[in-house]
Amino acid sequence: MKNHVGKLLLSMLAGACIVFATVVTDYDHAVDFNKYKTYSWIKVKVDDPLWEGRVTRAIDTQLVAKGWGKVPMNGDAAVAAFGSVHEKKTLETWYSGFGGGWHWHGWGSTGLATTTVDETPVGTLAVDIFDGATQALIWRGRASETLTSKPEKDEKKLDKVVAEMFKKFPLHSKD
Repeated sequence: MKNHVGKLLLSMLAGACIVFATVVTDYDHAVDFNKYKTYSWIKVKVDDPLWEGRVTRAIDTQLVAKGWGKVPMNGDAAVAAFGSVHEKKTLETWYSGFGGGWHWHGWGSTGLATTTVDETPVGTLAVDIFDGATQALIWRGRASETLTSKPEKDEKKLDKVVAEMFKKFPLHSKD
């Protein structure tokens, strides 16, 4: 019985640690995206300067794959990206004395409850695309993903969420 309980608790813990990437995009429905062929960068701002190039490269890869050309300035569209990391707190409570257990009012309880706080780093990236002439926001993408302590692994996660963000880009007008 103890073996089954241990496996159950382990699988519950593993399931609680899995957080899937969240990707959301939105755009100005009145804009004809067919008129945009080039883009220029406005700014990339992230918490860690080592990631500026990685974020730029991930977005450049997607835009170029979609047929847009990167120009140093005065592109048909202008791109800005902002990234940050915050800690997500998760509370885990473990009960000892599984047989006696915890009861209302405490009678019959021979065990203790131990609660720990886990902090998981979550990275968020927002990408804005503006019309180069009017400077109006025409498209926005936002992604959040749990991070690890391994930059190589996090860079792969970055590439994956940016690819997901640009999956249906560019948008074509509904003629």
